[in-house]
Amino acid sequence: MAKRQKTIITCAVTGAIHTPTMSDALPYTYDDIASQAIEAAEAGASILHLHARNPDTGAPSVDTADFSPFLSRIKQATDAVVNISTGGSLTLSIQDRIKPAATFSAEMCSMNMGSMNFAFHPLAKRYDTWKYDWEEAYVANSKGNIFRNTFQDIEEAATTLAPHDIKFEHECYDVSHLYNLKFCVDSGLFKAPIFIQFVLGILGGIGADIDNLVFMKKTADKLFGDSYSWSVLAAGAAQIPMATTASQMGGNVRVGLEDSLFISRGELAESNAQQVAKIRHIVEQLGAEVATPDEAREMLDLKGADRVNF
Repeated sequence: MAKRQKTIITCAVTGAIHTPTMSDALPYTYDDIASQAIEAAEAGASILHLHARNPDTGAPSVDTADFSPFLSRIKQATDAVVNISTGGSLTLSIQDRIKPAATFSAEMCSMNMGSMNFAFHPLAKRYDTWKYDWEEAYVANSKGNIFRNTFQDIEEAATTLAPHDIKFEHECYDVSHLYNLKFCVDSGLFKAPIFIQFVLGILGGIGADIDNLVFMKKTADKLFGDSYSWSVLAAGAAQIPMATTASQMGGNVRVGLEDSLFISRGELAESNAQQVAKIRHIVEQLGAEVATPDEAREMLDLKGADRVNF
């Protein structure tokens, strides 16, 4: 029997969807983002997927000045792989969204593989008061959002970031995004082996259930053969169940407060590290080993932390 590959745990620390009102644990100051990222790495996350926030209001930010303070601290304190988002905000241009990844030349960055409705407006009905003035409209107005990732946007992001030798985490929110990725690979825009993140449960994308995960995996097998590796993130209550299923299917997993604010049904997570520790315990109890950062670098063929610009 072939030796089972170790499981990479990614932690998405803060994201650009949830707002400070929704959880006191959601980090948005420089210190909180750095501290929670470091604690998540200590708990077992080998990759840290990072967004920035305005430290005064908690609003999503792509200002490189809001990345620098926590990136330097994270690098000093841990050897975890840093993955910088190019999602940034649903209303920004691709040029704005890729600037942090290009500026800091991280080992990894996300690459969204298709345009879609991306909404979280139902959350606005859950809160009567808000900590900051921007939050309610930001959440409610997502009903009208189109998350733009055209072929032109993808090409611009890929060609701009290619000189940095950044490994792309290809975020695929539906089956069509896998076919978009196949077209881009065949066009020479991306080189195998590729790393795919199956994204399940976003309103506007494919639902978070096992049948959909199996179908996404079978489609990726058909399109990419042995020339890819994969991970799963699932939104909200599906986070831990779908991550558990993915690990048993031979995939990697992503957790974090970007994707879910909860540690179990009805119970808010205390931190990102708590979610990482939970999925690590499950993965190990079910017979798999968790990859270290250096093992993740080898598995994904990353350039190494010595070649980043922070």
